Amino acid sequence: MTTAPGTADRHGAARVLVAYAGVHGSTRSIAERLAARLREQECEVDTIAVDVVTDPARYDAYVVGSAVHDMVWLPPALRFVRANAGLLAGRDLWLFTVGMPDALRGPWRALAAREEEHVVGDLIAELRPRGHRLFSGVVEPEHLTRAGRVKFRAMGLRYGDHRDWSAVDAWGREIGRSLSGRGGPAGGTPE
Repeated sequence: MTTAPGTADRHGAARVLVAYAGVHGSTRSIAERLAARLREQECEVDTIAVDVVTDPARYDAYVVGSAVHDMVWLPPALRFVRANAGLLAGRDLWLFTVGMPDALRGPWRALAAREEEHVVGDLIAELRPRGHRLFSGVVEPEHLTRAGRVKFRAMGLRYGDHRDWSAVDAWGREIGRSLSGRGGPAGGTPE
């Protein structure tokens, strides 16, 4: 029995590609964590960096994420989604972005929502994903340029590991339940 793109048959698991682009490891670790939660929901999952994905058409669903540098997704992630836009838009797709909203303090926290719209607004319109989440990553002084460190310090931001594993786990389970037909829409925006 064959399945329609974007769905798994009643007896088979959804084949899911969790693809990511990152620099310092936060995005990869979040992608791996999402994949682990999807496997718990009986999905077949491959976790692969976007620049080494060879056959994206073999998957039923996609979770694609990128780190954010200078308020844009990384070039490899943008190339991947643009090269595969028709395929991704026609199947179940979720996007995630890894930035530093939890490193922000006080009035700077309000910038996170505006940054998210700037970063993924066009991707949302073009690809029509079932959901997008903005997660925080790890930010250390050596991850930033000298000018970036000066700006970071001037804004009163906090270095450290800001990953919220419970939020990542919850979203991964929600996507998995949605793919297995046991859950809700698994959409959502950052909380």
